[in-house]
Amino acid sequence: MRTRCPNCGTTLSLDALIAHDGAREALGIAFKMSGPLGNALVRYLGLFRPETRELTMDRVAKLLGELLPDVQAQRIKRDRQVYEAPPECWLWAIEQTLTARENGKLVTPLKGHGWLYQVMTQYQPGASSSALALAPEGRSVSVSPRKESQTVSAMSALEARIRG
Repeated sequence: MRTRCPNCGTTLSLDALIAHDGAREALGIAFKMSGPLGNALVRYLGLFRPETRELTMDRVAKLLGELLPDVQAQRIKRDRQVYEAPPECWLWAIEQTLTARENGKLVTPLKGHGWLYQVMTQYQPGASSSALALAPEGRSVSVSPRKESQTVSAMSALEARIRG
């Protein structure tokens, strides 16, 4: 079975993904972060892809592995302060980061998660998942959940099959 990344367009066999150590690790982490947050993280990972190359699966696994503990703990540490980071915060911050790239305020490829974490420090709890995000020009942009991609659907089916 061949899968296609909705973010970078890379097509790869699911068997090859499972056989590759980095890809298998990335898939395992991705299963732990499924749903709207998983979809947002896939889009966020695209910010790390060099313009002339593909993002390697080892790099994807490393990037996801760096985020997983904070996602699971639902808090981040930035400048020696701890901030609450529920899933809504992650979604909001990723949307802000993607908007910054689209508006030319963020230079890619990213080297680390500093920009995202700095944005997360600005999050105001209590807003729903369809909260309004503030675009750089000061206009409001509605953040709405995206339709699940075929790749995410295939990964969910594979996860269900593995779990029996």
